[in-house]
Amino acid sequence: MPGAGAAGGYRTYFPFFSDFRGRNVTALRVGESVALGSIFLLALVGNVWGICLLAWRRHRLCVANCLVLNLFCADLLFITAIPFISVVRWTESWVLGDVICHMLFYMMTLSGTVIILSLSAVSLERVVSIARLRHAACRRRKVLAAALLVWGFAAAVTLPLCCFFTVVRLPAAAGEEVQICTLVWPSTAGEILWDVTYAIVVFLIPGLVIVISYSRILQITKASRKSLNAGLAYSQNHQIRVSQQDYKLFRALIVLMISFFIMWSPVIIIIFLILVQNYKQDLNILPSVFFWIVLFTFANSAVNPVLYNVAHFRRKCHEILLCFTGNHIGNGAGTETTAKRSKREQPNLSFITR
Repeated sequence: MPGAGAAGGYRTYFPFFSDFRGRNVTALRVGESVALGSIFLLALVGNVWGICLLAWRRHRLCVANCLVLNLFCADLLFITAIPFISVVRWTESWVLGDVICHMLFYMMTLSGTVIILSLSAVSLERVVSIARLRHAACRRRKVLAAALLVWGFAAAVTLPLCCFFTVVRLPAAAGEEVQICTLVWPSTAGEILWDVTYAIVVFLIPGLVIVISYSRILQITKASRKSLNAGLAYSQNHQIRVSQQDYKLFRALIVLMISFFIMWSPVIIIIFLILVQNYKQDLNILPSVFFWIVLFTFANSAVNPVLYNVAHFRRKCHEILLCFTGNHIGNGAGTETTAKRSKREQPNLSFITR
C-alpha cells in the first residue's frame, strides 16, 4: 500500500478518498454516491443469495463449497467500506475519527487477501481431491481450521495497515486545517519491503497456484471428455471421469479467478504508482483516479456471486423462486419427480466419479 514519502525536505501525503475539489461538484458527488450505492446493493444481495443457496444444500457441502462460502463472506466484509467512503467523498476532509481510519483500509485489504487465498485454496483442494481419487467430504473441524488459517494469515499480513494508517492534519487556505486519512510508514524501506512482499506472497504466488491447479484440472477434464466421447467409462490409463455438471463448475471457478485478477490488478498497479510518486514529483496521481479504480474493484464483489450462482446453481435458483412465488408442484407427482431428480443429481462439487 502507498504511504508517505519525503520530497525536498517536506513530507507529502496521498489523501486516498479525501478529494478537495472546490465548489460546483455536487453533480459529481451524486454520481459517485449512486455508483457506490448500486454496487453495494448488488454485492449485498448477490452474496447473501449465494450464502443462502449454499446453506440450502448444507447436507451436500464439501470442502470446496465451504471455501466458496468463505469467499462470499469476505466479499460482504469488503463492501462494508462503501458507506464510509461515500461519506468522505461528500465531506472531503476526514471526519470519521481515528478508529475508522485505522480499520477502514485494513478491512478492505484483509477481505481482498481472504478472497484470493480462498480461490487459491479451492483450486488446491480440487486438484488434490482428483489426484487422490476421493470425494472431498465436508469435515467441520478441518473446514473450520482451513477458514481460520486463511483469515488468520490475512489478518497478520495486513496488520501494518491497521497500525500505520492515521489521521493527518494539513494546512489549508485562509489558515484553516483539513484532515486526511493516510498511511504514514516509519521508514521508506519498510514501506517498500511490505509492498513488494505483499504483492508476491498474496498476489503472485496464489495466482500461480490457481493457474497451475486449474491447468491440471482442465487437462484431466479434457481427457475425461475424450474418453466419454469414445464410449469409455475410463481411459486406458484409468484416468478420472468428470461429469458435465462438474465441467461447468470448473469453468465457473476459472471465470471467478480471471475476474478477480482483471478487477484487482488496476488497484495493485496504482498502489505501486503512488509509491513511485513519492520519488518522482512529475508523476501526479489524482485521488479521483484512485477512487474510480477502487470502485471498479468493489464491482468484483457484485460479480463474484453472479458468476458462481448462475453457472452452478441455475436449477436451484429456479426452484427457490418457484417456492417463493407459490408455484408448487403436485404432492404425488412432485414427490416422485423430486426423488428421481435427486437420484440423478450429483453432489455440487464432486468432480470425481468412480
